[in-house]
Amino acid sequence: MPATIRDVARASGVHISTVSRTFSAPHLVNSETRLRVLACAENLGYRPNRAARALITGRTHNIGLIVADIANPFFPPLIKAAESQARHRDYHIFVADTNEDPAAEEDLVHALAKQVDGILLCSPRMSNSLIEQLSREVPLVVINRQVTGLPAVVMDVGQGARLAVEHLTGLGHRELALLGGPRGSWTSREIRRAATAAARSADAALTVLGPNPPTEGGGTAMAEQVRRAGATAVLAYNDLMAIGLIEGLDTLGIRVPQEVSVVGIDDIALSRLVRPKLTTVATPTAAAGRTAVDMLLQHDSAAAHRNRGGNRTVAADDRRTTAQVMLQTELVIRDSTGPHRPATLGRNGSAATTTTADPGPHSPADPGNTAAVNPEAVAS
Repeated sequence: MPATIRDVARASGVHISTVSRTFSAPHLVNSETRLRVLACAENLGYRPNRAARALITGRTHNIGLIVADIANPFFPPLIKAAESQARHRDYHIFVADTNEDPAAEEDLVHALAKQVDGILLCSPRMSNSLIEQLSREVPLVVINRQVTGLPAVVMDVGQGARLAVEHLTGLGHRELALLGGPRGSWTSREIRRAATAAARSADAALTVLGPNPPTEGGGTAMAEQVRRAGATAVLAYNDLMAIGLIEGLDTLGIRVPQEVSVVGIDDIALSRLVRPKLTTVATPTAAAGRTAVDMLLQHDSAAAHRNRGGNRTVAADDRRTTAQVMLQTELVIRDSTGPHRPATLGRNGSAATTTTADPGPHSPADPGNTAAVNPEAVAS
């Protein structure tokens, strides 16, 4: 028969209420008494009832983590690090996948709001205004996205894109292509902004191809357009697209890096296993997961509370005081990039211009074009 709170109280020589406070509000219990109660609980194998504790404290000790695509190798290291950090803080994490669907994101936030103490939104596809609105329902920390007034953990992909372009132009490439990410992507916009500036500084041409699905298939499908653009070097939105592009170029008989150099972003495990090994921008995904958990717990303690009836109130002034954290990225040079060789693929002209491939008469404008999209509506 499992040990009860009464068993722990009897073994430690304290009242039941003291045992309850030891687990629900340890700062209110004398340190010597707290340690004795915890030791007795451990010896008896007692585990507090989280549901009952939530009714008393207003805390579920659960966190929601919503990701854009759990099948993308970018997310598992972040999820694993977040779960480890949460367990260390005596919290559990519920992971949910949206399959890149902003409507599913909104539904999941509403569904989880009353079951968790806060939610981590990783690479959300919703608009900034909707995310801000949802933050009034449940404490949020955003990962890989900046939303004014909300706590966020951002990996500096702009810095990474600049380093990648400088690496390619340093190898002599002057005809570059950028494979954009998913439609409405904040991260893709940041990559494009930084890559465009770096190419201009190096007197190189940059052709933007996209938007594209952030998958291996998305990269493979762009191989023919890369050839038509005459690019001798390509920066892809992520490693999956870069790996797919290499496969597509190989099918066309184009060698990497002898004829076209390719750089990805993320440094997923697969980037070290493919041939040629992928040059990429390493993003600190594990650090982002840990930081986001700590930020959420700090944010929730300062900005929100849940009463015994389960209704949450968020003080807007407090909600806007939580800092945003920018984590640095790093260029990892491997085998998929090499010196430019005067060849059959380059196009004439070296003007420092940025052009966008025509998406076709039935395709909407590239969301990376800030003239076509309201920046407030751009997602990550």
